[in-house]
Amino acid sequence: MNTPANPHGEMAPSPWIARFAHLVPAGARVLDLACGFGRHARFFAERGARVLAVDRDAVALAALAGVPGVDLLQADLEAAPWPLGSQRFDAVVVSHYLHRPLFPRLRTALAPDGALLYETFAQGNEAHGRPSNPDFLLRPGELLALAAAAPEALAVVAFEQGRVPLGGRAAVMQRLAAVGLARAWPPVLATTPAA
Repeated sequence: MNTPANPHGEMAPSPWIARFAHLVPAGARVLDLACGFGRHARFFAERGARVLAVDRDAVALAALAGVPGVDLLQADLEAAPWPLGSQRFDAVVVSHYLHRPLFPRLRTALAPDGALLYETFAQGNEAHGRPSNPDFLLRPGELLALAAAAPEALAVVAFEQGRVPLGGRAAVMQRLAAVGLARAWPPVLATTPAA
């Protein structure tokens, strides 16, 4: 596959997202929010999902044009109204993006048995570089609070927070894999990372 250069890193999916991709079945409708150049949109489309890739950057979205199984939506998620109305998705994927006012929207966009896969930077990352603005750093346990929020809590499959290697440097991350309570419980855990 010939893809344009991604100035923000490689096109491989995040190890966290790949590890819990089994929670998203083939044929699922996936929302890749703030998708950037679309590493996760491509990954899930290649696994048989139907992906809606959303980002405000038209150049980044153009890198996904024509990718089978991926629909594109250019939208400013922070300065404009929620662009998805009442649409629901079998999975919501968010990586390296934080805009807290969207948390309730993420929950209502998730089907009752859907999977939420989320990872981004957390407090403490300011010691290692960008982002360092507290507006873009999760507070301790903040993704757990998102999973526990009303009206219906999500079941946490996995959660971690702490310092990790990322792109040749240290970073402080918080990661969550959770599923809606309408899903059969307990979910099957992957024993090896997804290919």
